[in-house]
Amino acid sequence: MGANDVANAFGTSVGSGVIDLKWAYILATIFETLGALLVGYNVTDTMRRGVVDVKLFDHQPKVLFLGQLAILGGCSAWLLIATFAHLPVSTTHSITGATVGFGLVAMGGKGIHWMKIVSIIASWFVSPVLSGLVSSILYIIVDFSVLRRSNPFLSGLIALPIFYWFCIAFNVFAVSYQGSKLLHLSSVPLWLSITTSCVIATICAIAIHFIVVPYLKKSVETSGIIQDIAVLSSSSDSGRNGTSLTHQTTFDVNDHDYQTASPQRELYMNRFY
Repeated sequence: MGANDVANAFGTSVGSGVIDLKWAYILATIFETLGALLVGYNVTDTMRRGVVDVKLFDHQPKVLFLGQLAILGGCSAWLLIATFAHLPVSTTHSITGATVGFGLVAMGGKGIHWMKIVSIIASWFVSPVLSGLVSSILYIIVDFSVLRRSNPFLSGLIALPIFYWFCIAFNVFAVSYQGSKLLHLSSVPLWLSITTSCVIATICAIAIHFIVVPYLKKSVETSGIIQDIAVLSSSSDSGRNGTSLTHQTTFDVNDHDYQTASPQRELYMNRFY
């Protein structure tokens, strides 16, 4: 069932060339499993009891069992068909629709919590709007703090630990606060979740600053990517001015005086994306 939804998490990473398919498979296997264990309980509980009133089946456990089996089988079959047809579909939509269908067939409208259905459907419309808003804000921040700087690469290295801090802090907080009851995370107080999130995020940000950033800097310096971008930028400027390129322009990643104009930033983006 995760073959379709995994594209939501790793489609942009693979498409931009940050990771290849092999690493996407490995990371998806690890983190999809962790996500199911750490935060999947609440969603599972909602689908198990929040959509259909299971108390109506206290004297008909076989009907409930067969119904849940039909829900899982129908949802899985549809997701397999959609995946083989290269259609991006939602597992949540599929499982919700299948659950509602079972409730209507087994008990009629009285067996369904309609207000919960309304809230679920409302989230389908609110989520894209909120996601687009957050993405726009993040892009504006990256654009002004990295892409518009005199040295975008160096600015990106400086900002990398900061971005990691917020990302890790948010994810740890989402897992620890009102988390899985099976892992006894639902009883963790708010202050402890915030403290734990900040501490873990700080440790990871420090590790990124002292380990990952130097590694990335060294890799780019030895690969010649920065020099290639500079040569392309100089060639583009010379062509517009009607002059010929007589020498190759290079710069170091630590050069704060390198001025990145808009066409150069466009070449920078095209080179990486």
